[in-house]
Amino acid sequence: MLVIRPINENDFPALMRCAEESGHGFTSLPVNEELLRKKIQHSVESFSKAVTIPNTEGYLMVAEDLETGEVVGTTGIEAAIGLDAPFYSYHISKVVHASRKLGVHNVVELLTFGNNYTGCSEVCTLFLRPEWRKGANGRLLSKCRFLMMGEHPQRFSKTVFAEMRGVSDEEGHSPFWEWLREHFFSIEFTHADYLVGVGQKGFIADLMPKLPIYVNLLSKEAQEVVGQVHEKTRPALRLLEKEGFSNRGYVAIFDAGPTIECDLVNIKSVYNAFHCSVEVGEHACQDEYLICNTEFRNFRAVAGKVAVDADRKCARISSEMADALQVSDGDKIRLVTP
Repeated sequence: MLVIRPINENDFPALMRCAEESGHGFTSLPVNEELLRKKIQHSVESFSKAVTIPNTEGYLMVAEDLETGEVVGTTGIEAAIGLDAPFYSYHISKVVHASRKLGVHNVVELLTFGNNYTGCSEVCTLFLRPEWRKGANGRLLSKCRFLMMGEHPQRFSKTVFAEMRGVSDEEGHSPFWEWLREHFFSIEFTHADYLVGVGQKGFIADLMPKLPIYVNLLSKEAQEVVGQVHEKTRPALRLLEKEGFSNRGYVAIFDAGPTIECDLVNIKSVYNAFHCSVEVGEHACQDEYLICNTEFRNFRAVAGKVAVDADRKCARISSEMADALQVSDGDKIRLVTP
C-alpha cells in the first residue's frame, strides 16, 4: 500500500532520484541539491503554518511504500503563484485582418506575454517512478491534492491551474524554444528550463519579447507544438481533464505546453468527496476509494477498499488502512471514488 504524506528532510535522496528520473522539461524538479533541500524546508515550514489566506506556501508530498519504506513518487501544490517571483505565460488570442474592398479576411492567432495566473494555486511536481505506475497509484498521487484542497480550502486560491509539459525530444530540444532562441535568446532549452527551476527568472523579463507574437510567423515546427503536451504527460492531462480542468488559451513560455485550469469548487474530486466516521475492522466490500484523514500537518492519503454505509455515514476500513491514515474508531475521513 502507498501512503501520501508531507515530505521531510530524510526524503532528500528519494526526491533527488525523482528529479534525475523525471527528465527534461520538468521545471519544478531541477537536479540541484541546494534547491531541492530548500524546497523540502519550505514545505516543512508551510505545513506547520497557520493559514487563513493563501500566500507563498508550497506543499510537497511523497508517496511511500508502507511495506518497504521506499519513497516512489512526489506531488505538490503551490498555494499562490507569482507573489514572491513573477510567473509568466502566453495567452493565445485571435485578431482579424480584413479588407472588404480586396475581399481579404484572415484570422490569425497571437501569443501575448503576461502574468495572468498571479495569485492562483498550482498543482505541480507530479512524478511517479515507472515501476509504480499501475492500479490506482497514479490517481492517488494526483487526486490526493484535491482531497487536501477540499478539506482545507482556506489555504488555496479560488482558481487552480496546472502547467503541462510541452513537446521536446529525448535530448531536451523544444521546437518552440528553438524558434525563441534563434530570435531572442542564446541558450539551450535545457539550460533555460534549469534556470527557471532554480529560481533565476530575471533573464525572462530581460530577453523575452514583450509585444504579441503572430503564431503564423513562427517556424512550422514551432507552430505545430503550440498547445501540445509531451507524450509522457498525456496520462496526467487526461486525468486532470476528467476532473474538470480545461485550457482557457494559455501556454507555457518556453515549450508552449498547455496550461489548464478549474475553479476549486468545480473540481470533480472536491465536490464529489464526502465524510464518514471510521469503523476499524475487516470487511468483504470490493468498492475502491481514495481516502484521506482530516489533518493538515499530519495529512495522509491512501487508496483501497472501503465498506461505506451511506445511511449511517460510516466507513469500515482495515486496521492496515487505519494505521496508514493515522485514524481510529470515530475519527472522520474524506473519501472519493477513483
